[in-house]
This record gives sequence, structure tokens and C-alpha cells, in this order.
Amino acid sequence: MTQPTTARTAAPTTAAGTRRTDPYSSTLSIARTTAPAAEGPGGVLALFEEWARRSPEAPAVIDGAHTWTYRQIDDAAEESARALRDRVRPGDLVGVCLDRSAALVVTAVALARLGAVYLPMGPRPGERRTEAVTEDLDVACLIGDPEVLPPRHRTAEHLPLALPGEGANAPATVVAAFAAPAATARRAPSGAFYAVLTSGSTGRPKAVAVGEPALAALLDWHRATSGLAPGDRQSLLIGVAFDPHLLELWAGLTSGAALVPAPDEVRWDPMVLADWWRESAVSVCVAATPMVEPLLERPWPQDLTLRHLFVGGDRMHRRPGADVTAAVHNAYGPAEATVVSTVYTMHGSDSAAGTGSAPPIGRPLPGVTVVVADADGRPVERGAEGELLIGGGGLALGYLDPELTARRFRAVPEGLDLPGVERLYRTGDRVRMPDDGELEFVGRLDDQVKISGVRIEPAEVEAAFEKDPAVLGAVVAAPRTADGRTRLVAYVRAAAGAVLTAEALLPAVRAWLPEQAVPSDVRIVDSFPLDANGKVDRAELARRAAGGHEPRPGDAPEDGGLPADATPGERLVLSAVRELLDRPGTSLTDSFTGSGGTSLLAARLLTVIEKESGVRLRAPELLRQPDLRAVALLVDTRLAARQPAGA
Repeated sequence: MTQPTTARTAAPTTAAGTRRTDPYSSTLSIARTTAPAAEGPGGVLALFEEWARRSPEAPAVIDGAHTWTYRQIDDAAEESARALRDRVRPGDLVGVCLDRSAALVVTAVALARLGAVYLPMGPRPGERRTEAVTEDLDVACLIGDPEVLPPRHRTAEHLPLALPGEGANAPATVVAAFAAPAATARRAPSGAFYAVLTSGSTGRPKAVAVGEPALAALLDWHRATSGLAPGDRQSLLIGVAFDPHLLELWAGLTSGAALVPAPDEVRWDPMVLADWWRESAVSVCVAATPMVEPLLERPWPQDLTLRHLFVGGDRMHRRPGADVTAAVHNAYGPAEATVVSTVYTMHGSDSAAGTGSAPPIGRPLPGVTVVVADADGRPVERGAEGELLIGGGGLALGYLDPELTARRFRAVPEGLDLPGVERLYRTGDRVRMPDDGELEFVGRLDDQVKISGVRIEPAEVEAAFEKDPAVLGAVVAAPRTADGRTRLVAYVRAAAGAVLTAEALLPAVRAWLPEQAVPSDVRIVDSFPLDANGKVDRAELARRAAGGHEPRPGDAPEDGGLPADATPGERLVLSAVRELLDRPGTSLTDSFTGSGGTSLLAARLLTVIEKESGVRLRAPELLRQPDLRAVALLVDTRLAARQPAGA
């Protein structure tokens, strides 16, 4: 993936006299990789069907003790497609509320066969969030366990689906639930293969539609880079509502390899992830950056079959060490450009292996053009910072909201000659392209932030709080912790006469937001600071949030609130949780999730506990405890069990 360049010459002019920019100038921040000619059937579904004909008895899904062959997945998908064919038409959006399982794989193939648009929403989408999606979008039906569907679909007409019921994440019962769409609901654009939800500043998620050719080109690159082939095992690890899930699922099915769905606890605990790689013989994995980085800080397991690890969704802070036996690909890309746009590959044999420097996000994938541009959309000189614009065959069709599409997808500026590029997507990301052409990520240009790989609009989080009539207003800040993580802090004002607590607010907020968008700290305030123009001073709130937790009614004293005879486990657990959540007032009677803990923060807490005490807890053990005192008791009990008798 090299960038063709020529010596810079005087830029020619167009017929209108506009000076035309030379896209191959070595001094401008433009890079492009030519896509190779396609070989064989290029369609995503066609490639799966070809493997089903060639290797019908080869494993397509391996979930613990359960295995489904390509023939079995193909037959089950055809049965589901037949059941839905009279009710689901080509181009219809279908919301899928299933977890990583053979049932999910069958559903994806069935919808592709129907020509329907696959809309993955995850196994437990927030009820209010799901309601908002089905009000805004013309969703033909929702597929999932009827117990997790929103009320309107829970009581609607149900069509039972005979999907595989075995495996770690398999649902006991699956239905297609049909409810009439709203009169103003939007349909997917023509040619859409799938759609995914991203954060919206209005408080409601927005949907991005992607065509089959864009996904097919991504899969071609993935197979060529990883060598994924029959006999390999491709992870099915990413959260289903997160767009890299599409890369994982179809990469396995279009290569003749087997998909291996990950149990839920694998996504919460980096050490369990490494064990799962080993036990499941995974050879190619796609994972979120925050999940992988703790593993890079430890000695790398040497008995893995894993040879390619694709990470992305967040800034990578360090390079893999010399002992890492897998190629690690630092991938960057928004959903609007089909999962991955640029990549930087690292090996343990690299001279920079093991250094703490952040790796670049690399060079564009085949068929992708990237431009680092100024505010007018013109390319800047090499080394200068600017907004990253993406063009080429990997672009999404657009949002289901045409006005939003017009704002974020722009025509190529007049006079800028980019062969094969008709549109450019404005990412809102600030980057620079040094002389070597390897893009470096700098930060965001707007208020949007990334938490654990998920893009979040603070305005969406604010809107979720403000749906409560007891909330007069909410402002969300996104400070960085000392180790470079971004967290969300919500400042909330109560309506007249209302008494608010974080514990009372968070359950309702979780119904509207993905887990990553739930603030780790909620601060009840009497007023917001204002700037000279009378607007909320967000910079001041961010400064306060970065400065640490502000005491709230009911918080424990900051001296710890611990008795003098506190156990080692109590001291360790409480100090670790306070630091991770940046809430010094947290007490042992608080629950981890009720205090703002998420599954990814749970993974960090488990790592700290093991490092400081040698006690290794599992994520389910942590998350099912009623409060932190119960977690501490687990630590103390296991510490005591290691003591010799009479000690």
C-alpha cells in the first residue's frame, strides 16, 4: 500500500481558470492506494454461497462444543428467509437484537438473501433507544428474544423463527416482531446492504447505510492481509451494534474459515480474552483497542495460534513488544467509510517494538483516498495539521437523513483532481501526514469524543438526562485521565423542588444510551458557569471535571471513610475504584455499576486487583456483587486461602 508520487510541477488550470491541485504532489497531504482488480464472485453473499457449495461440511461456526457446517448455516438461512419472504421485501430495514451466536450468523445470511438491510442493534438494546430508532426509521421488523424488545414490538404480531438455540450467547426464543412504522419514518437508501447506528447530537441515534461493494472491498483487503482461509478461525468478538462486527462476521463466511463467537465475559477481562484465544485456537481476531492494550503490557502468551490481530476504535498508546508473535494492525475508520480506512501494521521484530510511543494510523486501504484539509477543504502541506477527509469506493451511501448526509459528505472541491473520487466524507478528526506518508491521529475538531471505541456526542448524553422532568438541564464534559483515557462527567441541574441523585438518574439514562455513553460521574449542581457571552462555559466544566470529583450529598468522606481495621481487600478495592472512576467519595456500600462502572472499566479493575494482590477475579464475579464490600470479601477470602496454615 504505497502512495504514487511525482515531482511537483506548476499546477495546471481548469477551463474556468481555477488552479488545479496535483493529487500526487509529494508535498501535499494526499494519499491513495489503488485497488487490485476483483477476482471471482465479488458479492459478499455470493462468496459465502460459493464456499457452501465447495465445502459444505467445513465448519462455519464453532461455539464451544457446538459446530455448524456451511451447509447447515446455508440451510437454516434459507428456512428463515422463506419464513420472512412474504413480510420482508428487498430494501427493508430489519433490526437484529441478537448476540454473537450461530443464530446471529444465520439471520445475517437470511437477510442478505432477501435483499433486506441488516441493522444490528445488539442483544440488549436500551428500551427507549430502541423505541427511538423504530420511530425514526422504517424498520420492517425486529428480530430477537421477545423479552428484550420494546413494548410496542413486545405486543405486536410475532413470527417465530427456527434459529440455532445452542452456544454461549444463544437466545432461547427468537421472533420477528412486526409493528407499523411511523408515517415520517425513513427508509434505507437504494443499494444498502447494512446500516449501523452512531451517536446523534439531537439525543437520538442516527443511522449510516453501507452498500455491498464497499463491504466487499473491505473484505478483500482483510483476506489478503490476514491470509484467512479454510482451516482458520476468525473471532466473532466485537459488540454486535459496533460496525467492525460486520467485518468479523462476513470475513469468516467469505473465506471458508470458521467463526468463533466469544462468550460475554471474554470482552470484559483481557486475561480471559488471551485464554479464549488459546482454547478456541483463534487465528485472526478483531478487537477494540482498550481491550488489547492491557495485554501488551504483560508478557505475551507464546502458545497462541493467533497470527493477526486487528485493533481499532480508539487511540493506541503503545506498540506491541518484541515477544508478540501476532502481527498487530492499528486500524482507523469511521462507520461512514465502512469500518477501516487506514491501517498501520506492527510486528514484534520491528525496531520500535515495545516503545511507549503511539503508533500512527497508517496508510489508506486499497481504493481509498485520504486528504488532510484546511477549513475550505483544500489539502495542506505535509506535516501540517488538518481535518481528515476520506473518499473512494469505501464510502457509505450516506445517512438515512438526507440533510445530515449533505452536511458531512461533500463534493470534491473545484480544481482538486482526485481520480475516481466523487465525494469526500468529513471525519471531524484532526490528523497530520508527515513526509513518510503515515497518518498520525491528533484529536477531534468538534465536541464528539470516543469512549472505548464508540463515537459519542455529548449532546446525546445531555438529552438523555433532560428527558427526566426533574432535570432542568445537563451539560457533559469529557476530560482525560492521567493514563490518557477519556471519561464522561455529567453536570445536572434539578428542576424547582426536585431532589436528584446520580443513583436515581442513571437507570433511566441507561435505557437511552449505549453502555459506553453512560457517564462515570454525575454531579448535581445549582448552576452552570457562564462565559462572557452568557453561554455555558464548557471549558470551565471540563477543567473542573479534570480536576477530580466534587463531593455530592451522601458521598463518603474523602479520607476514605474506612474503619481503622479495614481489610486489605477493602483498602485495595476501594482505592482502585475511586481512581478508575475518579470519585474519591465512593464508599464500600456503593455498587460498582451504580457508581458509573462499565464492563470495560471492570476489565481495568480486575487488572489492578490482580497486579496488586495476585488475586484474579472473573468479570461475572465482580459485576454480580451487590456492593464493593462484597467484592473486597472475595479478594480477602482468596488471599486468606493462599496463606499457609497457622500463618
